[in-house]
This record gives sequence, structure tokens and C-alpha cells, in this order.
Amino acid sequence: MTTEITPSDLRNFTVSTEIFFKPNLDIYAQMTYIVLSSSTSDAASLTIDEVAKKGRMTTKQAVKSMQTLIQEKLIPHKLFRKMIGEFQDDRLSWAAKGLLTYCKEHRNITLSELLNLSDQSSEDENSIRKALAELEMYGYFEELPELRKLVHSQ
Repeated sequence: MTTEITPSDLRNFTVSTEIFFKPNLDIYAQMTYIVLSSSTSDAASLTIDEVAKKGRMTTKQAVKSMQTLIQEKLIPHKLFRKMIGEFQDDRLSWAAKGLLTYCKEHRNITLSELLNLSDQSSEDENSIRKALAELEMYGYFEELPELRKLVHSQ
């Protein structure tokens, strides 16, 4: 059985060969980059499972490869967050994930109010500051600019 490819099935795209020379990119990161590049117009509508399937890898490998691509500044944090959501980002602690969810619902909260929340849980002020640092380090303040301003003003 042969599969015939028609001109409408073909898609031309260009991928920079620099991805093959970056020492921190393994084959999964390279393949993920190729899959995302080949889907430029609809990359934002891809799911992580689709990236994994097209790249012939597990979903976990696709998530890790996207994290590597972010570190190498080859894809934006925003695309990653849209595709996997904050709860599949295994770089974040549960404290950071909970704090992110809380801050999304209470966008006008102040830093002192956040720190006072430590009285309502087993978390101390240091834990909340550590969770905020995680969120900033992994690009989650991009969607919460008021929180970034708040944290850096103190």
C-alpha cells in the first residue's frame, strides 16, 4: 500500500540549523522545535499531546523539551503556559502553583496581604517569598505584571 502525497498535503517551512549546534538541546528539544516551527500559524492551537505525537515522544518528554527551549530562549514562556497550563509545569512547587492560582483570582492583592496569608497555612513568609521567586524565575509574572511591580517595589 502506498500513500500518495498531493501538493495540498505539502507544507514548506524553514528551520534554522543553529538548533543542531546548541549543546543544551537534545534530540527531543530539537524535534519539538521542528514540530512547533512546522506549525507556525497554528502552533498556539497545538496541544502538548499533539506535539508529543508528531515528535514521536512521550508527553513528559515534550514538556521537558519545551522547558529546555524556553531556557535557551527559542520559544516564549507564554506558548508553553498556554499549551500545558501551570499545573503540568513540574518546575513549580505546589506552593507556587497554589499562590499563582490565588493571585490570578485576587489580582489587586498587596505583598503585605500575601505575606499575611502565611498565618492561614503552614507556610511561613519565607515560603511565600520563595514561591514568588519561582513564579518570577519561570516567567509567570508575564501574565501578572501588577504582582511583579508589587514584589520589586519592596
